[in-house]
Amino acid sequence: MNEIIREIEAAQLKAEVPEFNTGDTVRVYGKIKEGNRERVQVFEGIVLKKQGGGNRATFTVRKTSNGVGVEKTWPLHSPNVEKVEVVRKGKVRRAKLFYLRDRVGKAAKVKEVVK
Repeated sequence: MNEIIREIEAAQLKAEVPEFNTGDTVRVYGKIKEGNRERVQVFEGIVLKKQGGGNRATFTVRKTSNGVGVEKTWPLHSPNVEKVEVVRKGKVRRAKLFYLRDRVGKAAKVKEVVK
């Protein structure tokens, strides 16, 4: 039974998964259906968390829009996620950045990794 499930899940995985971590600023290109039309909408923000593994892996992105914090959770291997583009790498010391929810303005910034 487990082998059958593993085979089905392996067939649904994406071939190329972008390399990003929590604290990174990313651009998520998500497909949106409006009636019979389909278009791509960009959602840019900081990755708060990555969780799960394999087919069920998800990541949460947070941005502020008109002074209001907006969070979206995306399945990593979803066909509705066209691509994930890393804008800048963040320097963080923890896996989940929930403390950013309480911060506003410059306090909500994450330091950038200098190479």
